[in-house]
Amino acid sequence: MSRAASLAAIILSAAVSQASGAPVKNPQTLVYAQRSDNDPIDPGWNPDVYGWNLIHNLYDPLVWYKAGSAGEFEPRLAVQVPSKANGLLSSDGTTYRFPIRKGVRFHDGSTLAPEDVRYSLLRLLFADCRTGTPLSEALLDGAERCAPDGTLAPRAYAEAARAIRADAEAVTITLKRPFAPFLALLAHSSVVLSKPWCVAHGEWDGTAEDLPRAVKRTREESYLLDHADGTGPFALERWDKAAKQIVLARHDGYWRAPARLKRVVLKSVPELATRRLMIATGDADVIDGNIVELPQLEGIAGVDVMERLQAPLRNPLLFFNFAINATANPDVGSGALDGKGIPADLFTDIEARRGFARAFDYDRYIKEVLRGRARPASGFIPPGFAGYSRQGLEFTYDPRAAEAHFRKAWGGRLWERGFTMTVLTNAGSAWRPSLVKILRDSLAAINPKFRLETRAVPWSSFLDASVQKKIPLWIMGDMPEYADTHPLAMEFLHSRGSFQRRMGYASAEADRLIESAAREIDASKREAAYRALQELARRDIPFVPVDEPEGDILRVQRTWVKGYAFNPFFPAAPAASYYYDLYKE
Repeated sequence: MSRAASLAAIILSAAVSQASGAPVKNPQTLVYAQRSDNDPIDPGWNPDVYGWNLIHNLYDPLVWYKAGSAGEFEPRLAVQVPSKANGLLSSDGTTYRFPIRKGVRFHDGSTLAPEDVRYSLLRLLFADCRTGTPLSEALLDGAERCAPDGTLAPRAYAEAARAIRADAEAVTITLKRPFAPFLALLAHSSVVLSKPWCVAHGEWDGTAEDLPRAVKRTREESYLLDHADGTGPFALERWDKAAKQIVLARHDGYWRAPARLKRVVLKSVPELATRRLMIATGDADVIDGNIVELPQLEGIAGVDVMERLQAPLRNPLLFFNFAINATANPDVGSGALDGKGIPADLFTDIEARRGFARAFDYDRYIKEVLRGRARPASGFIPPGFAGYSRQGLEFTYDPRAAEAHFRKAWGGRLWERGFTMTVLTNAGSAWRPSLVKILRDSLAAINPKFRLETRAVPWSSFLDASVQKKIPLWIMGDMPEYADTHPLAMEFLHSRGSFQRRMGYASAEADRLIESAAREIDASKREAAYRALQELARRDIPFVPVDEPEGDILRVQRTWVKGYAFNPFFPAAPAASYYYDLYKE
């Protein structure tokens, strides 16, 4: 051990000893040290679970999941959950009426009205008009809201305004056709903004006449990127971007009893050693940690490591970019198939994709990185969801088969000339670099002319590069936004989904299967459609699912943190959480 490492160990040991019997630090403030930086908190523009974690603490939705259930809901800003039994859902399953809770106050002191709900849903539809939102699938039957140049599609607003109506007591939503997971979608997406506050700060004024101006605005022009006025249990007190720190303050006018915590502080701390020291000394109450880091997180006095939590997560998958944006892109090298780079359309050749699928050593990754708490993924659908398969859809490591595929790719030129490609990882990631190393080793053993390099960037830059379509091989995954197969199928495989808008795969058959399954009320028919979709993904290989986790996620918190209950559908769970439930004692 080096002298510097020895000194660090001594400091940490002393800190742990001092903290083990210490009283609760800052009993009314919870500090969460996360590995990533924070993405914008505008519900209309946010692409990331960390942003949605903040959103769901700042804003309330109409409904939320009942405790311990993925298919039953309880009211939040709505007074009742619509059902056929209570008369708030029509017999054909297309019209939902939500009576709105009275006396609810926004953070600025103004009072919630049904028109705020209507405005929030319409704004969510049109704020980021050129990319997909699950709400448009349900309300507009998947119709495009904008042309590629950003101009508003004809009748898009008229259709949406007709679908969402408000009166003095309630909001009524009428769908063209049934949408099986609609209530689950609303649990995620129906967070409510103050319409007068938004308009006062230059946002869309809610009229058809102002909408063309609003849809042409860029994400950076949104006032809500780093400002908020919701009805949630916490308000945004400040966002110190230089210090990479966000402070939430208790909303004392909350419609339920106020939160027990007075403040929540979220700090971006990419380095595990720093996060570990912070929780050991009590300077952090919760930190990000994963199964790769478990040996360094066990045995810290006063710290509880909750293991073997299971979420419907599909991560990682290796997404192939079919149309790489090579403009000013350092990750494609020469931009040609000459051994010094890759062409923008490298992965349009299915033999190249097949080669990568067979070249990755799944068992080594599971054993060395995930500590054995996973198995090779059988498809992209998690257990318990419609279409899940326990076996038969795995890709297996087979260097000889990989070589055969690579020799066919690009008429043999890929094998003869080789390639050089850079794979992005996010700063602070413990597992992405390990995954790339395993893939790099395997490829080099198959053909020494195959060279993978890595480049670490901040999380926000990682996401921006994907939006700009610059990542050739995107190591990414996702949790469904709500408890249903549809959001994963839509995001991963649909030509309008958020992943394939970045990666460029398009299949009319995949689109048809996804759209029909979402509208199908018969559970057996939905199951059959998703099984067919899994087979299609296995055949076309737009991505390679790597592993199926078996209790490989952790929550790391001080023992003085109380009230936490794991909810796999809360954004960025289990490290991030619904702070309203927490207190320190």
